[in-house]
Amino acid sequence: MATNPPSAESASCNEVLQHREAGVLTLTLNRPDKKNAFTQAMYGMLADALAAAAQEREVRVVVFQGHESIFSAGNDMADFQQGMATQGGEPPVFRFLKALATFPKPVLAAVCGPAVGIGTTMLLHCDLVIAGDNAAFSLPFVNLGLCPEAGSSLLLPQLVGHLRASEALLLGEPFFAEAAQDIGLVNRIVPPGEANSYAQAQARRLAAKPSAALMATKRLLKGAQQAQVLARIDEEAQAFAELLRGPAAREAVAAFLEKRLPDFSKIH
Repeated sequence: MATNPPSAESASCNEVLQHREAGVLTLTLNRPDKKNAFTQAMYGMLADALAAAAQEREVRVVVFQGHESIFSAGNDMADFQQGMATQGGEPPVFRFLKALATFPKPVLAAVCGPAVGIGTTMLLHCDLVIAGDNAAFSLPFVNLGLCPEAGSSLLLPQLVGHLRASEALLLGEPFFAEAAQDIGLVNRIVPPGEANSYAQAQARRLAAKPSAALMATKRLLKGAQQAQVLARIDEEAQAFAELLRGPAAREAVAAFLEKRLPDFSKIH
């Protein structure tokens, strides 16, 4: 896939590819050796790309995609923990989440394979989601000694009801494409090799429509909820940062790096 010239931030790694064509900006997660796990640098690239796209008249629709075998394994936990502990100002992850939550134009996602943590919660801010039939969604925050993010503690219960949201967020067990479609997280299921192209076709259909009408419709669909979502993202971020510094999260990261099961038996 052809890409735009990378920015100075992305030139060394190309972990997020950008491609503009026919009014569609495609943002491809491109860290296959790490299962597309998000780094702070990737969040910064995505936040900057969305901020620019919001202002570019030529961009009418944005599409997120990964590989047909993996969307994202979630956060790169070692990078994330270090970044949250050392960076001043608003961490890139929260810049990205707010940029996504407030993005005024249609956003689509093509999701194949595992979509862990942020790989699932970011979909709550998308307008259309196409899933490969191999997609597997999970929200394992509690299992990592953490709490939900991306406004998911507000948006998920609204989408699926309190009991289903509690099951997904408290147990953190994966659920698959058909279940995701049943609860309204996914619009359509296709073979993995067709997900990206199907999302592109839908994006081009949208890009051919009047942009002002699309943006007005999206704004009306979101209604007054946007302020609530941003407030919840901030509230979750505060709790998340506190938990990230706690013993349970440290044990979870250590267990992951040591390839063992975490032991929370002595942690309250």
